[in-house]
Amino acid sequence: MGEMQPKSDAQLLREYAESGSESAFTELVTRHTDLVYSAALRQAPSSDLACDVTQNVFTSLARGARTLAGKLNPDASLAGWLCRCTRNLALNLRRDDFRRHSRERQAMETLHPSTETAPDWDRLRPILDEAISGLNEADHDALVLRFFKNQDLRSVGLALGVSDDTAQKRVARALEKMREFLAHHGITTTGAALAMTLAANAVQAAPVGLAATISAAGILAGTAVHTSTVIAVTKTIAMTTIQKTIITATLAVVAGAGIYETHQAAQLRGQNQTLQQQQAPLVDQIQQLQKEFADSTNRMADLLVENARLRSNPIQSELLKLRGEVTQLKTAEMQKKSDPFEAAANARVAKVNQLKQRLEQMPYEKIPELQYLTTQDWLRGATYSGDLKTDDDFDRALSQLRRDAKRTFAYSIGEALANYIAGNNGQLPGDISQLRSYFNPPIDGTILQRYQLLQTGNLSDIPNNEPLIAEKAPVDDQYDTLFKISATGFSYQGTGTSWVNGSGKGDFGTNITMKIKPFERQN
Repeated sequence: MGEMQPKSDAQLLREYAESGSESAFTELVTRHTDLVYSAALRQAPSSDLACDVTQNVFTSLARGARTLAGKLNPDASLAGWLCRCTRNLALNLRRDDFRRHSRERQAMETLHPSTETAPDWDRLRPILDEAISGLNEADHDALVLRFFKNQDLRSVGLALGVSDDTAQKRVARALEKMREFLAHHGITTTGAALAMTLAANAVQAAPVGLAATISAAGILAGTAVHTSTVIAVTKTIAMTTIQKTIITATLAVVAGAGIYETHQAAQLRGQNQTLQQQQAPLVDQIQQLQKEFADSTNRMADLLVENARLRSNPIQSELLKLRGEVTQLKTAEMQKKSDPFEAAANARVAKVNQLKQRLEQMPYEKIPELQYLTTQDWLRGATYSGDLKTDDDFDRALSQLRRDAKRTFAYSIGEALANYIAGNNGQLPGDISQLRSYFNPPIDGTILQRYQLLQTGNLSDIPNNEPLIAEKAPVDDQYDTLFKISATGFSYQGTGTSWVNGSGKGDFGTNITMKIKPFERQN
């Protein structure tokens, strides 16, 4: 059957949303933990807070899995969505500390100015995600997949549903827009240098055990099972974040005091010592919380392994084979849809359906003669019907179909007229309904109600080309043609046209034959 291809992010997310598959969610976390943690680390003031942001991102993914899965194409990647979510959560985390971060950044830029062509990572890191967030969604996702997921251009194109060349153009366009953004912020570089810097520094390895913890928390958040456990985990994460935030604020104050102390060391020395004394018990508390966090991580990982073992079953291999066969069928169907001849045929069939639907919606545009149209007649009419976007397009197309149908009926009514004359010694019928029994195959009498006799008496008393039968009125005054049948053929005329004749040789004696030959309308 061939080697199984790894499932896309969209397929894994759909499995988790529909069946609560823990293995699918764990695979998503394993794939993208480094990406999300690196993005959080660039925007968070510490590794611990980056871990908290990473947990919150995957928790949000678990809770919104059902909605998000319905919007993704089968081969879509979650990398772009995860980076955008990481940025939003990181911005929320940083909002309360915005002023303090601004003062620290300004102080660092004053102490370490740089004008190198290749951007320094320490200067680029704080504003990198702000630069990326200014890109449109297509460029943003292409850049993330290329440098933050380290995928080649073919993989990027597959995930985004575009060609390799299009993926390359999106990446190049994203680098150029970022270079212009960085130039406005005092960082001068080139697109090539920026690409090298991103490739070397964009992704940092997440702490050991973080993926397992996030998988467990996401599963709990998504399934709404064991409510007391969810509350306990949430409280632990919240408490950890609060404590770490306190320490971060304390360290920032100490750092600020150190800078200010160069000017007023004597006045601030006592305050610095006081802050250091207050910091000592908090450090011990953080270490204790970290130990508890590590223990919880290990327990959760053990539980996930045990749960996966309990869920295993002997028909797993057969299920994988069936999934592989489904994948092959989907691939064959997609290849069939990509065939240009198949696409053209489907387009013609779609137009035929549009025309038939129009007739159902507007029955007054129908005529009984349409029953004479074959499948080929309908397809040919669809070929010359244009785009069918406006009422005028539909009117023209339906008029053409009605003309083709009436042309076919003209042969039948001509033959019926010839048979009648042959059977009545050259005498014309007194009423058009008398022709009904002369049709082969028989017809519905209502179709003759659309026609009228123009002549009566004996055929020999009527000029050779004089019309004998005529259509009463058109359906569409603007586009329809009116048919007339004579002893030698038929003619039709529409708005802005002259009469066009279809002639054939006939002998209205005892053996009557009448040949009706169609001609194109002359404008």
